[in-house]
Amino acid sequence: MSRIYITFICRPEPSLEASAGGLKIGRTMGQQATTTPNKVSYGKVLTASLSGSAIEWFDFFLYATAAAFIFDKQFFPSEDPYVSQMLSYLTLALTFFIRPFGGIVFSHIGDRIGRKKTLVVTLSMMGGATVAIGLLPTYDQVGMLAPALLIFCRVIQGLAIGGEWGGALLLAYEFAPKNRRGLFGSVPQMGITIGMLLAAIAFSLVSQLPAEAFEAWGWRLPFISSIILIVVGLWIRGGLGETPEFEKQKKSGNVSKLPIAETLRYHWRSVLIAIGAKIVETAPFYIFATFVVSYATGTLDFERSTVLGAVSAGALASTIMIPVMGWLSDKWGRVQVYMGGAVLIGLFAAPFFLLLGTGQDWAVFMAVIIGLGVVWPPVTATLGTLTSEIFSTRVRYTGVTLGYQIGAALAGGTAPLLCTFLLAKFDGSWVPIAIYIGAIAVLSIIAVSFAPRVSQRDEESGELATEIQHEMTSAGANNS
Repeated sequence: MSRIYITFICRPEPSLEASAGGLKIGRTMGQQATTTPNKVSYGKVLTASLSGSAIEWFDFFLYATAAAFIFDKQFFPSEDPYVSQMLSYLTLALTFFIRPFGGIVFSHIGDRIGRKKTLVVTLSMMGGATVAIGLLPTYDQVGMLAPALLIFCRVIQGLAIGGEWGGALLLAYEFAPKNRRGLFGSVPQMGITIGMLLAAIAFSLVSQLPAEAFEAWGWRLPFISSIILIVVGLWIRGGLGETPEFEKQKKSGNVSKLPIAETLRYHWRSVLIAIGAKIVETAPFYIFATFVVSYATGTLDFERSTVLGAVSAGALASTIMIPVMGWLSDKWGRVQVYMGGAVLIGLFAAPFFLLLGTGQDWAVFMAVIIGLGVVWPPVTATLGTLTSEIFSTRVRYTGVTLGYQIGAALAGGTAPLLCTFLLAKFDGSWVPIAIYIGAIAVLSIIAVSFAPRVSQRDEESGELATEIQHEMTSAGANNS
């Protein structure tokens, strides 16, 4: 009987230790893939991972920005602007609950058939739905059919993005050299802020149109033009092979027959850790980047161009800082960098709103740049690699996707909706929102502090499952 030892790596040294500086996760992979791409291959891998991720998130944030600016008027008009805005945000939040289902479907394909094929499908779905949104009739033109079609397109986007993130992450992570997995794993996370930056720039440009032209057709241009990016992304990904780790797993026959069942049975603790790690990455992000748009322009009367400029500057700063934090996680440890970022997010919640409350344009820029470009990058840069290292190759796509998408559903899309409700409930006070951010940070810190212990236990359960499957396969072969 052969044993298959599947362990994890977070730093070059094989270790699992606690120190005064914080917990360090580090394990060696007993049967690490030996395929090592050359430097050109590394560049191609990172380009494919980043470009697809950026395009997907560009499409995603186009919707989020339009939900804050235009969809309340075009698809959910009512006599009460608050109701219209809440309905617009509800469609944004709704698809976060669709994302786990997309994650289950596409992660099954990814763990059974391959990462690359899955990524081609998700990118095509996302692009098609985005272009369709740009062509939809409005409520004034077709009545209730308009919001129904919008929600349908949004569901397709949710299903696609549910499977995209895990594939883009593993494309980089499973090709990466052992001592650079933190850096490589942070690259697809740059796609989030690059996509947001592109979306903000696109809407900034069309916002220069006269108000009537913007509301009539100008807002549609970014959605329709995204088809160009989709074609480029598919071309880049089309020439890429499968990851070395998955290829080795497939050749050995050690591929899970039903990844979701195996994950929930043997790795459920790790899924909970991944969910906990995700919530402080996602809720503050959507507050710093999306909710701030409607809050600053509506409640505080800032100019729309000022807020979009601040979000663009914050996204640019974050794009630069994410790979820096990923590189530092290879030096200092994933958990240390993550924990530092989570603490900073909790501490910055009140200063964020205090800066906005000054009413000064420079303060808006400072608040958003610090939020997106300083306190958030340590968390998002390490999230993908940290969660990848607590799942074996057999179920890694499924495990990281479940944790990420369930966490996003619980705390991501609901954040702008919840913040809008809290503002109305507490007469415009931002204090409950700051408390909410702090509470989220505490929950994530507690969850990740259990990561070393939980991943060790789930690893042992996973090895037992692998042994059982191997014995059953061998017995079946002998009987035949």
